[in-house]
Amino acid sequence: MRTTRSSTKSAKSPVTALLTLLMGLVVLGALAAVPAHAEPPRARAAGLHISDGRLLEGNGNDFVIRGVNHAHTWYPGETQSLADIKAFGANTVRVVLSNGHRWTRNSAEDVAAVVADCKANRLICVLEVHDTTGYGEEAAAATLDSAADYWIGLKDVLADQENYVIVNIGNEPWGNTNPAGWTAPTVAAVQKLRAAGFEHTIMVDAPNWGQDWQGVMRANARTVYDADPTGNLIFSIHMYSVFDTAQEITDYLNAFVTARLPILIGEFGGPPDQYGDPDEDTMMAAAEQLDLGYLAWSWSGNTDPILDLAIDFDPGRLSSWGQRIFNGPNGIVQTSKEATIFGGTGADTQAPTAPGTPTASSVTATSATLTWPAATDNVAVTAYDVVRAQGTSDLPVAASSTNTVTLTDLTPDTTYTFAVHARDAAGNRSARSATVSVTTDEAAGVGCSVGYRAVHEWPGGFQGELVIRNTGTTPLSGWSLAFTFADGQTVANMWGGTATQNAGAVTVSPASYTSTIPAAGSVTVGFTGSKGATNTAPTSFRLNGAVCASA
Repeated sequence: MRTTRSSTKSAKSPVTALLTLLMGLVVLGALAAVPAHAEPPRARAAGLHISDGRLLEGNGNDFVIRGVNHAHTWYPGETQSLADIKAFGANTVRVVLSNGHRWTRNSAEDVAAVVADCKANRLICVLEVHDTTGYGEEAAAATLDSAADYWIGLKDVLADQENYVIVNIGNEPWGNTNPAGWTAPTVAAVQKLRAAGFEHTIMVDAPNWGQDWQGVMRANARTVYDADPTGNLIFSIHMYSVFDTAQEITDYLNAFVTARLPILIGEFGGPPDQYGDPDEDTMMAAAEQLDLGYLAWSWSGNTDPILDLAIDFDPGRLSSWGQRIFNGPNGIVQTSKEATIFGGTGADTQAPTAPGTPTASSVTATSATLTWPAATDNVAVTAYDVVRAQGTSDLPVAASSTNTVTLTDLTPDTTYTFAVHARDAAGNRSARSATVSVTTDEAAGVGCSVGYRAVHEWPGGFQGELVIRNTGTTPLSGWSLAFTFADGQTVANMWGGTATQNAGAVTVSPASYTSTIPAAGSVTVGFTGSKGATNTAPTSFRLNGAVCASA
C-alpha cells in the first residue's frame, strides 16, 4: 500500500538507495548460485495450487492473475465495485479486510458475502488483513500471528473455497525497522494455518512496507516456501517508488522465476510521488513476458486520489491511471483470462460483434450522454470501451458495463468524434462501431480568474494554492479547472478538489463543499506536490473550457 486511509508511504532515501544496491547485488548473487530446487513430493491440492513455481487451477490450467485491489473494509457500502471491476476484464480482485486490531473487524457474515460476490462476478478472490501494515515501525500495526488467528476464525466461511479464494495472511507485515525479523513470524503464521487445516493457496507479502528494498524476502524465500508442508504458497512484492528502474524490476522478478519460486506483483502504482517515479510500464511488460500476476492499487477511495483507478467509485470516470491499467499496453483488457472454474474453456478467442452506431443526447458545454445498440458475443459481453476516434487511432475516453455512458470534462464549443468497442471476459475486443460526432455547447456566461501561488517549497516538494473566482453574474456549479505544469510537477494530495493528471496536464474537479462558486465569489483549493529543481507556476487556466484571467 502506498497511500490509503492510513496514509502510509514507502520511501527510498539516498542511504536506503545505496543499501538497496548493495543488498540487491548480494542477494541476487545468492539466489543465482542456488541450483534448480527439487520440490519434495506433496499431495495435489483440490483447488488453486502451486506447481513448479506456477499458480495453477485445480484442473491443472495455468492461472495468471490480472486484477486490482479494492478497499472494502473502509468502504463496505460500495457493493457494486466488484461488478464494475469485472466489467473492465479483471479476473481477480484483492479485497482489503480488517481483523479488528486497527480498523473495524470484518465479520464472518461480511467475508462470506464478499466471497459470494467474487464468485457471482466470476472473479478469483484474494483476501488480505490490512492491520499488519508496517509492523515494527507502525505502532498501530497488528502481528502476523493475530492475522492468522483471524483467518482461523473464518475457517468455516472459507472451507471448500480453495478453487476461488487465496488467503493473503497480512498486508505489508513489516516496516523498515529490522526487516530481517519478518522471516520467522511469516513461517510461523503459514504453519499455524496449515496446522488448522487450511489447504488454500497462501500469499505472503514482503517486508519494507511490501517493497523488500533490503532483499530479506528474496534471500529467505526458499526457507519460507519449504516451511509450508503443502507447497501452496506464493510471494507478493509491492512495487512503488523503490522500483523506479527497469533493471530493479526485472532483476527482482527474474530471481524468483529462476529459482522456481512463485511470485506476483500484489500491489503497484505508476503515478510519481516525492519519493520517485515507479516504472509501471516495465512492471506490466515484465509480468506479461514472465506470465506473472499483477494487482494494481487501487479501485477507488485513496486518501491520495492520484492512485484511484476510478474517480469516486464511478466506472464511467476512469482516471489516467485507470486507463493505463485497463486499456494500456499489457493492461487488463489485453492480457486477462477468466479462470476456467467459472465455466470458461480458457481459450475463448472469439471477439464480440461491433456495437451499433452510438447516438448523443443531453449535450451541454462540458458533457454528453452516448447510447448505442448492444453487441453480442458467443459467451457474454462484459464491457464497452468508448473512444475518441482520431484518424486511424483511438483515444480511450470511458468504459461502461452497460450500453450507455455520460462523458464529462469536455471542452465547450468543440466537435468530438466518438465510437465504441465491445469486450468480453476473456479480453477479446470487437471492431469499432460506426462513429458519432458531437459538438458541445458554447460556455455561456462563464467569467473567471485564477490566482496561483506556491505557499511553501522544500527539496523535492511544495505546497500550492489555487483561488478560483467567478467573475460572472450567475453561480457556477459542477466546474472543471484545467491547467498545465511546465517542469514535471505532480499533484500528490489535494483538498477542496480532486486532481486528475496526465503528464503535465492537470484537471481539477470540485469537492462537495467547493462544487458551487457564487457569482462574484471564490473557492480555494490546496495541494501538495513533487517538483524538480524548478517550479514554474502555470500561466494559463480554463474553467469549464473558458480561458480565465490571472489574479
